[in-house]
Amino acid sequence: MSQVIKDGKDTIIFATKEDHQSPSKVTLSPPEPSPGLIFPDGSINWNCPCLGGMATGPCGVEFRESFTCFHYSKEEPKGMECREKFTAMWTCMDQYPEVYTEGLKDDEEFLNKEEQADETIKNKETNS
Repeated sequence: MSQVIKDGKDTIIFATKEDHQSPSKVTLSPPEPSPGLIFPDGSINWNCPCLGGMATGPCGVEFRESFTCFHYSKEEPKGMECREKFTAMWTCMDQYPEVYTEGLKDDEEFLNKEEQADETIKNKETNS
């Protein structure tokens, strides 16, 4: 017969050979939901994978300052008072093209495909 020991938040189950001969009857609690980019209290989750490491890269400080400014901005249009912080971030990113141009390459490929599609449509309209 199995033995169950509670140790703080953990439950330790020692299974016997007989326990393994039939399907498990153990039910696990569902995982806690990921908090996402913004915590319930409104603060920023700098560990969110959605940031893609931007908060910890060589320009992490500048990114966090500009993003924080934008997040808490009350100006209209939103973030208008954050121009200097975003400029500092972009200046920093220009110093590390090997780190920050990968995403730009994806954007360029997307824009090139859009331009090609627009050109195809124009050619079809011209030939019609």
